[in-house]
Amino acid sequence: MRPSEIYLSVIVPTYNEAERLPGTLKRFQEYLLAKPFTYEIIVVLDGPTDNTRDVLATMVYEIKCLKILDRNVNRGKGYTVREGMLKASGRVRLFSDADNSTDISHFDKMQSFLDGGCDLVICSRSSSDAPGARQAVPQVWYKRMIGKFGNLFVQLLAVRGIWDTQCGFKAFRDSAAEKIFSQTAIDGWGFDIEVLALARALQYRIGIVPAAWINDPRSHVIWGGYLGALWEILKIRWNLVRGHYKDVGLR
Repeated sequence: MRPSEIYLSVIVPTYNEAERLPGTLKRFQEYLLAKPFTYEIIVVLDGPTDNTRDVLATMVYEIKCLKILDRNVNRGKGYTVREGMLKASGRVRLFSDADNSTDISHFDKMQSFLDGGCDLVICSRSSSDAPGARQAVPQVWYKRMIGKFGNLFVQLLAVRGIWDTQCGFKAFRDSAAEKIFSQTAIDGWGFDIEVLALARALQYRIGIVPAAWINDPRSHVIWGGYLGALWEILKIRWNLVRGHYKDVGLR
């Protein structure tokens, strides 16, 4: 790696996160400053309506290698992650939720998979994907139930064999990130499913590491988000069947 190259880009999709973002960015910096590689932290603003911008304005002097992509219009998490992934410079590009529910230290486990030849590595909260995975602080029972039924739908139509597609902590080699995110079409919560469906169709090697996930009850996901994700799964299946993605066919 040349001295000027960035090894890791951390993309943080951000809506109204004035309360949670400062603690997350400080934790990221604590972790990354102890590492031997170069990095950048990219906060992508998805049209926030609270004082997230004001909070960030004070943090640019405190957090090293912090970059901000500001957008006034709310377009959804999928659009926001895509924007960050395609504008990042790192050889590895990781997106992480602004609440740090999956702590940044999980990247330690991911790095060995990437070094071993994986094109992308995901965290999973399901022990069916990775032994030792757990929800250290779980969601309320009805959200867990919705997730289980929703995953059956995902497995049937889009991504077989992965039991937790939605954990917000996924890392990609730069080539895989650019190939996948340059053609994703889902702007909402279902984008994780589209990303994994494309990775499978492109025959990328996917690694899975166990998450010790801590639920934050202040989640921005609402009931409409769950229903919208179900509709997005149907759109993903349609796009796969109709050949709307480049170099992709159902395999």
